[in-house]
Amino acid sequence: MEEQTTPLRNIGLDLIRVTEATAVVAGRWIGSGDRRGAHEAAMFEMHRVLNTVDIDGTIIQGEEGRLGLGVRSPLGSGQHVGTGEGAPVDVIADPIDGTGLLVRGRPGAISLVGVTPRGHMWSPAPAVYMEKLVVDAEAAHALVPECMDAPAGWTLALVARVKGKAIRDLTVRVLDRPRHKHLINEIREAGARIILMNQGDAAGALDAVMPNTNADILWGIGGAPEGVVAACAVKALNGEMLARLAPQSAEEEAAIREAGLDKQRIYSAKELVSGNEVFFAATGITNSALLHSVQYRGKVATTHSILLRSRTHTRRFIHAEFQMEEVAGEVSWEIHTGEGLVEPVEEGA
Repeated sequence: MEEQTTPLRNIGLDLIRVTEATAVVAGRWIGSGDRRGAHEAAMFEMHRVLNTVDIDGTIIQGEEGRLGLGVRSPLGSGQHVGTGEGAPVDVIADPIDGTGLLVRGRPGAISLVGVTPRGHMWSPAPAVYMEKLVVDAEAAHALVPECMDAPAGWTLALVARVKGKAIRDLTVRVLDRPRHKHLINEIREAGARIILMNQGDAAGALDAVMPNTNADILWGIGGAPEGVVAACAVKALNGEMLARLAPQSAEEEAAIREAGLDKQRIYSAKELVSGNEVFFAATGITNSALLHSVQYRGKVATTHSILLRSRTHTRRFIHAEFQMEEVAGEVSWEIHTGEGLVEPVEEGA
């Protein structure tokens, strides 16, 4: 991937409009138990608002890996988004990171999107799963490729040393999955603390890379698209990330092999997203470590978002209020639905 030479117009606030609108729609499904309804509403709303942004965008990796072959999605791999009038860009979008959390009314669901100039975002498709190790800027230089295969205690010692902490004072976010049994045991034996997550490893990566949070590291196997969008945040905040494809089925492994991808290769954040024109936007749907949930009061909806830009290393926290339209006697945000979708699988299952 070549370095970007011409600065990309600052489209950050346009991207925040995308995640805000998606979160307002998705928030109506909190605690509903309806995964399909929540997913469709958020997906079509994100697609609708993305198409109002002055970009010539291409979705680098879509949701078809998790949703199933043959599933139609306006945010599928290779789909074009934006008005087509702006700069050519790569887009990675996740209408709801943590759909299961959302429909159960649990914390941690967010809406997010990442953008780079065309050709500056690596696509792991058709891979569905990726092994990730994420730290903030303070510990970035401690990560070396050997961390991916070394005992957990060795890597934790490296991070603890550069952060001026004891290992017992480190906190590691890990998805609560059977595949992480040995990793969790190693972390515990080394003496570090663990926050086990039900879902939402992109949100977990954001928590780990942000300064002054309750997490030092995100570790383990989660979604591949979520890994790429997390890399946008990591790059924007000068953190570091190591990643490697981690197929969880014979079918996925065969697809990776057929695509010519190397499942042994370890990627850094700058290999996942290159150049210095990276944007990342996220809005809370349910409460998370960084972002408050969507709130509704009469005709007003309130959102909390974060906007990151790598060129300036700017972090903007945005509190917004929206006046919603009254339709057929009910106050609502416009919800767009579609056909041809199947029940989404559990993220990171």
